[in-house]
Amino acid sequence: MEITAVYSRRQLLVHDVFLIVVMGTLAACGIIYEYLMAHFAGRVLGAFEWTIYAMIGIMIVSMGIGAFLAKWVRCPFNGFVWLEWAIGLVGATSLIFISLSVSLSYTIPSYLQEIYGLHQTITTDGDFIRGLTQLSKLMPFVAGAILGLMIGMEIPLIARIREYIHGQHLEHNVGTIYGADYIGAGIGAAIWVLVCLKLPIVYAAVGTALINALIGVSFITYYREHLNGLVKLWIAHLALLILIGSLAAGGAAWLENMQSTLFKDQVVHTKITPYQHLTITQRLVGKGLPKITSLYINGRLQFSSNDEVIYHSYLTYPALLASARQNDVLIIGGGDGLALREVLQWDAKTVTLIDLDKDMIDLFSGKDQSAPASLNQLLLDLNEHAFDDPRVQLIIGDAFVEIEKLLSKNRRFDSIIVDLPDPSHPDINKVYSDFFYARLKELLNGDGAIAIQSTSPFHTKEAFLSIGKTLRAAGFTTEQYHANVPTFGEWGWTIGTVMGQSATARIAGNTAPPVLSSWLSKEQILASFIFSPAFFNGVDTIKINTLGSHTLHRYHQEAWRQREGVFFASKKTVAKSHNMEYINN
Repeated sequence: MEITAVYSRRQLLVHDVFLIVVMGTLAACGIIYEYLMAHFAGRVLGAFEWTIYAMIGIMIVSMGIGAFLAKWVRCPFNGFVWLEWAIGLVGATSLIFISLSVSLSYTIPSYLQEIYGLHQTITTDGDFIRGLTQLSKLMPFVAGAILGLMIGMEIPLIARIREYIHGQHLEHNVGTIYGADYIGAGIGAAIWVLVCLKLPIVYAAVGTALINALIGVSFITYYREHLNGLVKLWIAHLALLILIGSLAAGGAAWLENMQSTLFKDQVVHTKITPYQHLTITQRLVGKGLPKITSLYINGRLQFSSNDEVIYHSYLTYPALLASARQNDVLIIGGGDGLALREVLQWDAKTVTLIDLDKDMIDLFSGKDQSAPASLNQLLLDLNEHAFDDPRVQLIIGDAFVEIEKLLSKNRRFDSIIVDLPDPSHPDINKVYSDFFYARLKELLNGDGAIAIQSTSPFHTKEAFLSIGKTLRAAGFTTEQYHANVPTFGEWGWTIGTVMGQSATARIAGNTAPPVLSSWLSKEQILASFIFSPAFFNGVDTIKINTLGSHTLHRYHQEAWRQREGVFFASKKTVAKSHNMEYINN
Protein backbone atom coordinates (compact mmCIF):
# COMPACT_ATOMS: atom_id res chain seq x y z
CA MET A 1 0.00 0.00 0.00
CA GLU A 2 1.42 3.40 -1.03
CA ILE A 3 1.34 5.90 1.82
CA THR A 4 3.66 8.66 0.61
CA ALA A 5 0.76 10.62 -0.88
CA VAL A 6 -0.94 10.75 2.52
CA TYR A 7 1.95 12.07 4.59
CA SER A 8 3.92 15.20 3.83
CA ARG A 9 7.68 15.35 4.25
CA ARG A 10 7.26 17.15 7.55
CA GLN A 11 4.80 14.52 8.79
CA LEU A 12 7.19 11.76 7.77
CA LEU A 13 9.92 13.47 9.79
CA VAL A 14 7.62 13.58 12.83
CA HIS A 15 6.84 9.87 12.40
CA ASP A 16 10.53 9.07 12.10
CA VAL A 17 11.39 10.97 15.26
CA PHE A 18 8.53 9.27 17.12
CA LEU A 19 9.51 5.76 16.00
CA ILE A 20 13.23 6.27 16.67
CA VAL A 21 12.53 7.64 20.16
CA VAL A 22 10.23 4.69 20.80
CA MET A 23 12.93 2.28 19.64
CA GLY A 24 15.55 3.88 21.89
CA THR A 25 13.15 3.82 24.85
CA LEU A 26 12.31 0.16 24.27
CA ALA A 27 16.01 -0.67 24.03
CA ALA A 28 16.50 0.92 27.44
CA CYS A 29 13.60 -1.13 28.79
CA GLY A 30 15.03 -4.27 27.21
CA ILE A 31 18.43 -3.92 28.85
CA ILE A 32 16.77 -3.14 32.19
CA TYR A 33 14.69 -6.31 31.89
CA GLU A 34 17.84 -8.25 31.08
CA TYR A 35 19.70 -6.94 34.13
CA LEU A 36 16.62 -7.20 36.31
CA MET A 37 16.00 -10.86 35.51
CA ALA A 38 19.69 -11.73 35.93
CA HIS A 39 19.79 -9.84 39.24
CA PHE A 40 16.62 -11.49 40.57
CA ALA A 41 17.68 -14.96 39.39
CA GLY A 42 20.91 -14.48 41.32
CA ARG A 43 18.92 -13.48 44.40
CA VAL A 44 16.54 -16.45 44.16
CA LEU A 45 18.99 -19.15 43.10
CA GLY A 46 22.06 -17.74 44.80
CA ALA A 47 24.28 -15.01 43.44
CA PHE A 48 26.36 -17.41 41.41
CA GLU A 49 28.37 -16.30 38.43
CA TRP A 50 26.76 -18.96 36.24
CA THR A 51 23.23 -17.84 37.21
CA ILE A 52 23.73 -14.27 36.05
CA TYR A 53 25.56 -15.15 32.88
CA ALA A 54 23.14 -17.96 32.01
CA MET A 55 20.18 -15.59 32.30
CA ILE A 56 21.80 -13.00 30.04
CA GLY A 57 22.74 -15.68 27.53
CA ILE A 58 19.25 -17.17 27.48
CA MET A 59 17.63 -13.77 26.97
CA ILE A 60 20.01 -12.87 24.12
CA VAL A 61 19.33 -16.17 22.33
CA SER A 62 15.59 -15.69 22.87
CA MET A 63 15.82 -12.20 21.35
CA GLY A 64 17.37 -13.70 18.24
CA ILE A 65 14.56 -16.25 17.96
CA GLY A 66 12.01 -13.49 18.47
CA ALA A 67 13.54 -11.49 15.62
CA PHE A 68 13.03 -14.49 13.32
CA LEU A 69 9.43 -15.01 14.49
CA ALA A 70 8.48 -11.37 13.88
CA LYS A 71 8.10 -12.02 10.15
CA TRP A 72 4.99 -14.12 10.86
CA VAL A 73 3.15 -11.12 12.32
CA ARG A 74 0.72 -10.03 9.60
CA CYS A 75 -0.12 -6.51 10.73
CA PRO A 76 2.91 -4.78 12.26
CA PHE A 77 0.75 -2.13 13.93
CA ASN A 78 -1.59 -4.52 15.75
CA GLY A 79 1.25 -6.92 16.39
CA PHE A 80 3.41 -4.23 17.95
CA VAL A 81 0.67 -2.89 20.24
CA TRP A 82 -0.24 -6.37 21.50
CA LEU A 83 3.46 -7.12 21.89
CA GLU A 84 4.01 -4.13 24.18
CA TRP A 85 0.96 -5.15 26.19
CA ALA A 86 2.34 -8.67 26.62
CA ILE A 87 5.83 -7.44 27.55
CA GLY A 88 4.32 -5.10 30.13
CA LEU A 89 2.20 -7.93 31.56
CA VAL A 90 5.07 -10.42 31.85
CA GLY A 91 7.54 -7.78 33.00
CA ALA A 92 5.25 -6.57 35.77
CA THR A 93 4.21 -9.98 37.10
CA SER A 94 7.20 -12.27 36.51
CA LEU A 95 8.91 -11.44 39.83
CA ILE A 96 5.70 -12.19 41.73
CA PHE A 97 5.21 -15.55 40.02
CA ILE A 98 8.86 -16.52 40.48
CA SER A 99 8.69 -15.66 44.20
CA LEU A 100 5.40 -17.52 44.52
CA SER A 101 6.85 -20.68 42.98
CA VAL A 102 9.89 -20.55 45.28
CA SER A 103 7.69 -19.90 48.33
CA LEU A 104 5.41 -22.82 47.49
CA SER A 105 8.37 -25.19 47.16
CA TYR A 106 9.35 -24.25 50.73
CA THR A 107 5.94 -24.01 52.37
CA ILE A 108 4.12 -27.05 50.92
CA PRO A 109 6.28 -29.54 52.91
CA SER A 110 5.39 -27.67 56.12
CA TYR A 111 1.70 -27.67 55.21
CA LEU A 112 1.80 -31.41 54.58
CA GLN A 113 3.41 -31.98 57.96
CA GLU A 114 0.64 -29.99 59.63
CA ILE A 115 -2.17 -31.65 57.65
CA TYR A 116 -1.02 -35.19 58.45
CA GLY A 117 0.24 -34.40 61.94
CA LEU A 118 3.78 -35.48 61.17
CA HIS A 119 6.63 -34.81 63.57
CA GLN A 120 9.04 -32.13 62.36
CA THR A 121 11.78 -34.74 62.04
CA ILE A 122 9.71 -36.55 59.39
CA THR A 123 10.28 -34.63 56.19
CA THR A 124 8.00 -34.64 53.15
CA ASP A 125 10.62 -34.26 50.49
CA GLY A 126 9.70 -36.96 48.01
CA ASP A 127 9.77 -36.81 44.23
CA PHE A 128 6.83 -34.40 43.99
CA ILE A 129 8.42 -31.86 46.32
CA ARG A 130 11.80 -32.23 44.66
CA GLY A 131 10.14 -31.75 41.28
CA LEU A 132 8.40 -28.63 42.54
CA THR A 133 11.70 -27.29 43.83
CA GLN A 134 13.40 -27.92 40.50
CA LEU A 135 10.50 -26.21 38.71
CA SER A 136 10.85 -23.14 40.93
CA LYS A 137 14.55 -22.98 40.00
CA LEU A 138 13.63 -23.04 36.31
CA MET A 139 11.00 -20.32 36.61
CA PRO A 140 13.40 -17.35 36.41
CA PHE A 141 14.92 -18.71 33.20
CA VAL A 142 11.50 -19.44 31.68
CA ALA A 143 10.35 -15.89 32.43
CA GLY A 144 13.61 -14.50 31.03
CA ALA A 145 13.25 -16.56 27.83
CA ILE A 146 9.67 -15.36 27.29
CA LEU A 147 10.65 -11.73 27.83
CA GLY A 148 13.65 -12.09 25.55
CA LEU A 149 11.54 -13.67 22.83
CA MET A 150 9.10 -10.75 22.82
CA ILE A 151 11.78 -8.06 23.12
CA GLY A 152 13.52 -9.55 20.09
CA MET A 153 10.39 -8.94 17.98
CA GLU A 154 10.38 -5.19 18.59
CA ILE A 155 13.14 -4.13 16.17
CA PRO A 156 11.75 -5.98 13.11
CA LEU A 157 8.23 -4.65 13.74
CA ILE A 158 9.41 -1.06 14.20
CA ALA A 159 11.45 -1.36 10.99
CA ARG A 160 8.38 -2.65 9.09
CA ILE A 161 6.17 0.12 10.49
CA ARG A 162 8.67 2.78 9.47
CA GLU A 163 8.89 1.48 5.88
CA TYR A 164 5.10 1.17 5.74
CA ILE A 165 4.72 4.82 6.74
CA HIS A 166 7.24 5.88 4.07
CA GLY A 167 5.64 3.56 1.53
CA GLN A 168 8.99 2.31 0.29
CA HIS A 169 12.07 0.34 1.22
CA LEU A 170 14.43 2.57 3.23
CA GLU A 171 18.07 1.98 2.42
CA HIS A 172 19.36 3.01 5.86
CA ASN A 173 16.41 1.73 7.88
CA VAL A 174 18.32 -1.07 9.62
CA GLY A 175 21.22 1.20 10.58
CA THR A 176 18.87 3.88 11.93
CA ILE A 177 16.88 1.42 14.02
CA TYR A 178 19.94 -0.34 15.39
CA GLY A 179 21.61 2.98 16.13
CA ALA A 180 18.63 3.98 18.27
CA ASP A 181 18.68 0.53 19.86
CA TYR A 182 22.35 0.67 20.88
CA ILE A 183 22.12 4.22 22.25
CA GLY A 184 18.93 3.36 24.14
CA ALA A 185 20.55 0.25 25.60
CA GLY A 186 23.43 2.34 26.91
CA ILE A 187 21.01 4.78 28.53
CA GLY A 188 19.09 1.85 30.01
CA ALA A 189 22.27 0.44 31.53
CA ALA A 190 22.98 3.80 33.17
CA ILE A 191 19.41 3.97 34.52
CA TRP A 192 19.78 0.47 35.97
CA VAL A 193 22.99 1.35 37.80
CA LEU A 194 22.04 4.86 38.94
CA VAL A 195 18.34 4.40 39.67
CA CYS A 196 17.01 0.85 39.61
CA LEU A 197 19.60 -0.67 41.94
CA LYS A 198 18.57 1.84 44.61
CA LEU A 199 14.89 0.91 44.36
CA PRO A 200 12.99 -2.15 45.58
CA ILE A 201 13.21 -4.55 42.66
CA VAL A 202 9.42 -4.61 42.22
CA TYR A 203 9.42 -0.88 41.50
CA ALA A 204 12.08 -1.35 38.85
CA ALA A 205 9.95 -4.07 37.22
CA VAL A 206 6.61 -2.24 37.28
CA GLY A 207 8.24 1.05 36.25
CA THR A 208 9.70 -0.58 33.16
CA ALA A 209 6.42 -2.37 32.45
CA LEU A 210 4.61 0.95 32.72
CA ILE A 211 6.76 2.36 29.92
CA ASN A 212 5.83 -0.61 27.71
CA ALA A 213 2.15 -0.06 28.47
CA LEU A 214 2.35 3.68 27.78
CA ILE A 215 4.11 3.07 24.46
CA GLY A 216 1.26 0.72 23.56
CA VAL A 217 -1.24 3.46 24.47
CA SER A 218 0.67 6.02 22.40
CA PHE A 219 0.53 3.71 19.37
CA ILE A 220 -3.20 3.20 19.83
CA THR A 221 -3.63 6.97 19.86
CA TYR A 222 -1.14 7.84 17.12
CA TYR A 223 -1.81 5.03 14.66
CA ARG A 224 -5.45 4.26 15.36
CA GLU A 225 -6.34 4.39 11.64
CA HIS A 226 -4.00 1.42 11.05
CA LEU A 227 -5.31 -0.69 13.94
CA ASN A 228 -8.09 -3.27 14.18
CA GLY A 229 -10.05 -4.02 17.34
CA LEU A 230 -9.49 -0.69 19.02
CA VAL A 231 -11.98 -1.42 21.81
CA LYS A 232 -10.17 -4.64 22.78
CA LEU A 233 -6.84 -2.84 22.70
CA TRP A 234 -8.08 -0.03 24.95
CA ILE A 235 -9.67 -2.46 27.44
CA ALA A 236 -6.55 -4.62 27.57
CA HIS A 237 -4.23 -1.65 28.15
CA LEU A 238 -6.54 -0.11 30.73
CA ALA A 239 -6.57 -3.42 32.62
CA LEU A 240 -2.77 -3.60 32.38
CA LEU A 241 -2.40 -0.08 33.76
CA ILE A 242 -4.67 -0.98 36.70
CA LEU A 243 -2.59 -4.11 37.34
CA ILE A 244 0.65 -2.13 37.22
CA GLY A 245 -0.81 0.42 39.62
CA SER A 246 -1.82 -2.36 42.02
CA LEU A 247 1.64 -3.91 41.87
CA ALA A 248 3.24 -0.50 42.44
CA ALA A 249 1.08 -0.03 45.52
CA GLY A 250 1.36 -3.49 47.06
CA GLY A 251 3.87 -5.51 45.05
CA ALA A 252 6.83 -4.78 47.31
CA ALA A 253 4.86 -5.95 50.36
CA TRP A 254 3.63 -9.07 48.53
CA LEU A 255 7.14 -9.93 47.44
CA GLU A 256 8.45 -9.33 50.94
CA ASN A 257 5.75 -11.56 52.45
CA MET A 258 6.53 -14.37 50.03
CA GLN A 259 10.25 -14.08 50.71
CA SER A 260 9.49 -14.14 54.44
CA THR A 261 8.13 -17.67 54.04
CA LEU A 262 11.68 -18.80 53.22
CA PHE A 263 12.74 -18.10 56.82
CA LYS A 264 11.79 -20.41 59.67
CA ASP A 265 11.56 -17.46 62.10
CA GLN A 266 9.42 -14.35 61.99
CA VAL A 267 10.81 -11.65 59.74
CA VAL A 268 10.81 -8.39 61.70
CA HIS A 269 12.71 -6.17 59.28
CA THR A 270 14.06 -6.36 55.77
CA LYS A 271 16.06 -3.85 53.80
CA ILE A 272 17.42 -3.91 50.28
CA THR A 273 20.58 -1.84 50.06
CA PRO A 274 22.56 -1.09 46.87
CA TYR A 275 24.82 -4.03 47.77
CA GLN A 276 22.79 -6.69 49.56
CA HIS A 277 19.45 -7.79 50.94
CA LEU A 278 19.34 -7.63 54.75
CA THR A 279 16.75 -9.65 56.66
CA ILE A 280 16.39 -9.76 60.43
CA THR A 281 14.32 -12.51 62.02
CA GLN A 282 13.27 -13.29 65.58
CA ARG A 283 12.25 -16.52 67.29
CA LEU A 284 10.52 -16.90 70.65
CA VAL A 285 12.19 -19.83 72.41
CA GLY A 286 10.32 -20.04 75.67
CA LYS A 287 8.75 -18.08 78.47
CA GLY A 288 11.25 -15.84 80.22
CA LEU A 289 13.95 -16.44 77.63
CA PRO A 290 15.17 -13.70 75.28
CA LYS A 291 14.18 -13.85 71.63
CA ILE A 292 16.76 -15.18 69.21
CA THR A 293 17.57 -12.48 66.67
CA SER A 294 19.26 -13.51 63.43
CA LEU A 295 20.70 -11.59 60.51
CA TYR A 296 20.56 -12.95 56.96
CA ILE A 297 22.39 -11.36 54.03
CA ASN A 298 21.03 -12.41 50.63
CA GLY A 299 19.31 -15.32 52.36
CA ARG A 300 22.48 -16.56 54.09
CA LEU A 301 22.68 -16.61 57.87
CA GLN A 302 25.31 -14.24 59.28
CA PHE A 303 24.70 -14.56 63.01
CA SER A 304 22.20 -15.54 65.67
CA SER A 305 22.12 -13.62 68.92
CA ASN A 306 22.11 -16.77 71.06
CA ASP A 307 25.65 -17.83 70.06
CA GLU A 308 27.28 -15.04 68.02
CA VAL A 309 29.56 -14.25 70.95
CA ILE A 310 31.28 -17.61 70.41
CA TYR A 311 32.02 -16.81 66.77
CA HIS A 312 33.18 -13.25 67.42
CA SER A 313 35.32 -14.26 70.39
CA TYR A 314 37.18 -16.80 68.29
CA LEU A 315 37.48 -14.28 65.47
CA THR A 316 39.04 -11.52 67.56
CA TYR A 317 40.68 -12.86 70.75
CA PRO A 318 43.40 -15.10 69.24
CA ALA A 319 44.72 -12.33 66.97
CA LEU A 320 44.58 -9.71 69.72
CA LEU A 321 46.26 -12.09 72.16
CA ALA A 322 48.99 -12.87 69.61
CA SER A 323 49.68 -9.17 68.99
CA ALA A 324 52.29 -7.35 71.06
CA ARG A 325 49.95 -4.37 71.38
CA GLN A 326 46.28 -3.62 70.72
CA ASN A 327 46.49 0.14 70.36
CA ASP A 328 45.44 0.45 66.73
CA VAL A 329 43.17 -2.22 65.28
CA LEU A 330 41.74 -2.55 61.77
CA ILE A 331 38.48 -4.40 61.13
CA ILE A 332 37.51 -5.19 57.54
CA GLY A 333 33.79 -5.97 57.21
CA GLY A 334 31.82 -6.51 60.37
CA GLY A 335 29.13 -3.94 59.62
CA ASP A 336 26.99 -5.38 62.42
CA GLY A 337 29.44 -4.01 65.02
CA LEU A 338 29.78 -7.32 66.87
CA ALA A 339 33.47 -7.87 66.17
CA LEU A 340 33.93 -4.18 66.95
CA ARG A 341 32.26 -4.73 70.32
CA GLU A 342 34.81 -7.42 71.21
CA VAL A 343 37.82 -5.38 70.07
CA LEU A 344 36.77 -2.32 72.06
CA GLN A 345 37.04 -4.36 75.27
CA TRP A 346 40.82 -4.51 74.76
CA ASP A 347 41.24 -0.78 75.45
CA ALA A 348 42.34 0.01 71.92
CA LYS A 349 43.19 3.66 71.26
CA THR A 350 41.71 3.58 67.75
CA VAL A 351 39.68 1.00 65.89
CA THR A 352 39.26 1.58 62.15
CA LEU A 353 36.37 -0.29 60.53
CA ILE A 354 35.97 -0.53 56.76
CA ASP A 355 32.63 -1.65 55.37
CA LEU A 356 31.03 -1.17 51.97
CA ASP A 357 27.41 -0.86 53.05
CA LYS A 358 26.46 2.35 54.86
CA ASP A 359 22.84 1.19 55.17
CA MET A 360 23.91 -1.84 57.18
CA ILE A 361 26.01 0.27 59.52
CA ASP A 362 23.08 2.69 59.92
CA LEU A 363 20.84 -0.25 60.84
CA PHE A 364 23.22 -1.47 63.54
CA SER A 365 23.90 2.07 64.72
CA GLY A 366 20.20 2.67 65.42
CA LYS A 367 19.96 5.23 62.60
CA ASP A 368 17.69 3.31 60.23
CA GLN A 369 14.43 5.27 60.28
CA SER A 370 12.56 2.42 58.54
CA ALA A 371 13.37 -0.08 61.31
CA PRO A 372 11.07 -0.44 64.34
CA ALA A 373 12.30 1.48 67.38
CA SER A 374 12.33 -1.71 69.45
CA LEU A 375 14.57 -3.42 66.89
CA ASN A 376 16.94 -0.45 66.80
CA GLN A 377 17.31 -0.67 70.57
CA LEU A 378 17.80 -4.44 70.46
CA LEU A 379 20.59 -4.19 67.89
CA LEU A 380 22.26 -1.40 69.87
CA ASP A 381 22.13 -3.56 72.99
CA LEU A 382 23.55 -6.48 71.01
CA ASN A 383 26.66 -4.61 69.84
CA GLU A 384 26.75 -2.49 73.02
CA HIS A 385 26.55 0.80 71.08
CA ALA A 386 29.93 0.01 69.53
CA PHE A 387 29.57 2.53 66.70
CA ASP A 388 29.04 5.35 69.21
CA ASP A 389 32.47 4.83 70.78
CA PRO A 390 34.70 7.88 70.05
CA ARG A 391 37.66 5.56 69.37
CA VAL A 392 35.93 4.15 66.28
CA GLN A 393 36.87 5.51 62.86
CA LEU A 394 34.43 4.44 60.13
CA ILE A 395 35.40 4.17 56.49
CA ILE A 396 32.54 3.51 54.08
CA GLY A 397 33.90 1.96 50.91
CA ASP A 398 35.33 -1.05 49.14
CA ALA A 399 38.09 -2.50 51.31
CA PHE A 400 40.05 -3.42 48.19
CA VAL A 401 40.30 0.30 47.40
CA GLU A 402 40.37 1.71 50.92
CA ILE A 403 43.44 -0.22 52.07
CA GLU A 404 45.42 1.44 49.29
CA LYS A 405 44.41 4.82 50.71
CA LEU A 406 45.52 3.71 54.17
CA LEU A 407 48.86 2.60 52.76
CA SER A 408 49.33 5.96 51.03
CA LYS A 409 48.88 7.61 54.44
CA ASN A 410 51.51 5.29 56.00
CA ARG A 411 49.00 3.84 58.43
CA ARG A 412 50.03 0.81 60.50
CA PHE A 413 47.97 -1.44 62.73
CA ASP A 414 48.76 -3.74 65.65
CA SER A 415 46.01 -6.22 64.73
CA ILE A 416 43.83 -6.79 61.68
CA ILE A 417 40.48 -8.60 61.84
CA VAL A 418 38.88 -9.66 58.54
CA ASP A 419 35.18 -10.42 59.02
CA LEU A 420 33.87 -10.70 55.45
CA PRO A 421 31.01 -12.85 54.10
CA ASP A 422 31.80 -16.28 52.67
CA PRO A 423 33.27 -16.22 49.13
CA SER A 424 29.91 -17.18 47.61
CA HIS A 425 29.98 -14.44 44.99
CA PRO A 426 32.71 -13.65 42.44
CA ASP A 427 32.89 -10.02 43.59
CA ILE A 428 33.96 -11.08 47.10
CA ASN A 429 36.69 -13.34 45.75
CA LYS A 430 39.16 -10.45 45.34
CA VAL A 431 39.28 -9.71 49.08
CA TYR A 432 40.33 -13.32 49.70
CA SER A 433 43.20 -13.12 47.19
CA ASP A 434 46.96 -13.30 47.70
CA PHE A 435 47.25 -9.73 46.40
CA PHE A 436 44.80 -8.40 49.00
CA TYR A 437 46.52 -10.28 51.82
CA ALA A 438 49.91 -9.00 50.66
CA ARG A 439 48.59 -5.43 50.89
CA LEU A 440 47.27 -6.13 54.39
CA LYS A 441 50.74 -7.37 55.31
CA GLU A 442 52.05 -3.90 54.54
CA LEU A 443 49.52 -2.43 56.98
CA LEU A 444 50.37 -4.81 59.83
CA ASN A 445 53.11 -4.09 62.33
CA GLY A 446 55.82 -6.76 62.48
CA ASP A 447 54.76 -7.92 65.96
CA GLY A 448 51.08 -7.89 65.13
CA ALA A 449 48.66 -10.60 63.98
CA ILE A 450 45.84 -10.96 61.46
CA ALA A 451 42.73 -13.16 61.78
CA ILE A 452 40.39 -14.05 58.92
CA GLN A 453 37.01 -15.77 59.01
CA SER A 454 37.58 -18.79 56.78
CA THR A 455 34.25 -20.65 56.31
CA SER A 456 33.69 -24.17 57.62
CA PRO A 457 36.68 -26.55 57.69
CA PHE A 458 34.34 -29.49 57.19
CA HIS A 459 31.47 -28.33 54.98
CA THR A 460 33.78 -26.31 52.69
CA LYS A 461 37.12 -27.92 53.45
CA GLU A 462 38.88 -27.01 50.19
CA ALA A 463 37.89 -23.34 50.58
CA PHE A 464 39.12 -23.33 54.18
CA LEU A 465 42.49 -24.81 53.21
CA SER A 466 42.80 -22.46 50.23
CA ILE A 467 42.45 -19.42 52.50
CA GLY A 468 45.26 -20.75 54.71
CA LYS A 469 47.55 -21.41 51.76
CA THR A 470 46.73 -18.04 50.20
CA LEU A 471 47.62 -16.14 53.37
CA ARG A 472 50.86 -18.09 53.60
CA ALA A 473 51.65 -17.24 49.95
CA ALA A 474 51.25 -13.56 50.84
CA GLY A 475 54.19 -13.84 53.26
CA PHE A 476 52.53 -14.68 56.59
CA THR A 477 53.41 -17.43 59.04
CA THR A 478 50.01 -19.06 58.93
CA GLU A 479 47.97 -21.34 61.20
CA GLN A 480 44.32 -22.34 61.16
CA TYR A 481 41.91 -23.13 63.95
CA HIS A 482 38.28 -24.16 64.42
CA ALA A 483 35.46 -24.34 66.93
CA ASN A 484 31.83 -25.31 67.11
CA VAL A 485 29.33 -22.48 66.79
CA PRO A 486 25.94 -24.16 67.31
CA THR A 487 24.15 -22.07 64.69
CA PHE A 488 26.81 -22.65 62.02
CA GLY A 489 28.26 -25.96 63.10
CA GLU A 490 32.02 -26.38 62.91
CA TRP A 491 33.60 -23.11 61.82
CA GLY A 492 37.13 -22.07 61.01
CA TRP A 493 39.49 -19.11 61.06
CA THR A 494 42.99 -18.38 59.78
CA ILE A 495 45.60 -16.47 61.77
CA GLY A 496 48.91 -15.09 60.56
CA THR A 497 51.97 -13.26 61.83
CA VAL A 498 54.61 -11.40 59.85
CA MET A 499 57.79 -11.66 61.93
CA GLY A 500 59.03 -13.64 64.90
CA GLN A 501 57.04 -16.41 66.53
CA SER A 502 53.88 -18.01 65.20
CA ALA A 503 50.53 -17.04 66.68
CA THR A 504 50.23 -20.19 68.82
CA ALA A 505 53.71 -19.67 70.26
CA ARG A 506 52.84 -16.09 71.15
CA ILE A 507 49.52 -17.11 72.71
CA ALA A 508 51.16 -19.92 74.69
CA GLY A 509 53.78 -17.51 76.03
CA ASN A 510 51.24 -14.88 77.06
CA THR A 511 50.86 -15.51 80.79
CA ALA A 512 48.45 -12.70 81.58
CA PRO A 513 45.81 -12.03 78.90
CA PRO A 514 44.76 -8.37 79.23
CA VAL A 515 41.09 -9.22 78.75
CA LEU A 516 39.24 -12.17 80.23
CA SER A 517 36.44 -13.85 78.31
CA SER A 518 33.62 -15.91 79.75
CA TRP A 519 33.76 -18.03 76.60
CA LEU A 520 37.46 -18.44 75.91
CA SER A 521 40.53 -19.34 77.90
CA LYS A 522 44.10 -19.49 76.64
CA GLU A 523 44.01 -23.29 76.82
CA GLN A 524 40.75 -23.39 74.92
CA ILE A 525 42.18 -21.18 72.16
CA LEU A 526 45.27 -23.38 71.82
CA ALA A 527 43.09 -26.50 71.67
CA SER A 528 41.18 -25.02 68.72
CA PHE A 529 44.34 -25.34 66.59
CA ILE A 530 44.21 -29.15 66.82
CA PHE A 531 42.63 -31.01 63.89
CA SER A 532 42.14 -34.68 63.20
CA PRO A 533 45.39 -36.45 62.18
CA ALA A 534 44.38 -36.85 58.53
CA PHE A 535 42.69 -33.48 58.09
CA PHE A 536 45.51 -31.90 56.09
CA ASN A 537 46.12 -34.90 53.86
CA GLY A 538 46.01 -33.79 50.23
CA VAL A 539 46.57 -30.13 51.09
CA ASP A 540 49.30 -30.00 48.42
CA THR A 541 46.59 -30.28 45.73
CA ILE A 542 44.75 -27.20 47.02
CA LYS A 543 45.34 -24.10 44.90
CA ILE A 544 46.15 -20.60 46.07
CA ASN A 545 43.48 -17.98 45.38
CA THR A 546 45.28 -15.52 43.13
CA LEU A 547 43.65 -12.24 42.10
CA GLY A 548 41.22 -12.84 39.24
CA SER A 549 41.41 -16.65 39.44
CA HIS A 550 38.10 -17.23 41.30
CA THR A 551 39.70 -20.38 42.71
CA LEU A 552 38.26 -19.89 46.18
CA HIS A 553 34.82 -19.04 44.80
CA ARG A 554 34.79 -22.30 42.83
CA TYR A 555 35.89 -24.33 45.86
CA HIS A 556 33.12 -22.81 47.95
CA GLN A 557 30.42 -23.24 45.31
CA GLU A 558 31.43 -26.80 44.49
CA ALA A 559 31.13 -27.76 48.15
CA TRP A 560 27.58 -26.43 48.43
CA ARG A 561 26.28 -27.04 44.91
CA GLN A 562 27.67 -30.51 44.25
CA ARG A 563 28.09 -31.94 47.74
CA GLU A 564 25.48 -29.75 49.48
CA GLY A 565 28.05 -29.01 52.17
CA VAL A 566 28.23 -32.64 53.29
CA PHE A 567 31.50 -33.68 54.92
CA PHE A 568 32.73 -37.15 53.99
CA ALA A 569 34.90 -38.91 56.56
CA SER A 570 36.93 -41.85 55.26
CA LYS A 571 39.47 -44.17 56.85
CA LYS A 572 42.80 -43.26 55.28
CA THR A 573 46.44 -43.54 56.20
CA VAL A 574 47.33 -40.84 58.65
CA ALA A 575 50.16 -38.57 57.54
CA LYS A 576 53.25 -39.03 59.69
CA SER A 577 54.05 -35.35 59.64
CA HIS A 578 52.50 -32.96 62.13
CA ASN A 579 49.17 -31.74 60.81
CA MET A 580 50.21 -28.08 60.91
CA GLU A 581 53.69 -28.47 59.45
CA TYR A 582 52.65 -27.41 55.94
CA ILE A 583 51.72 -23.91 57.03
CA ASN A 584 54.29 -23.34 59.73
CA ASN A 585 57.36 -23.91 57.53
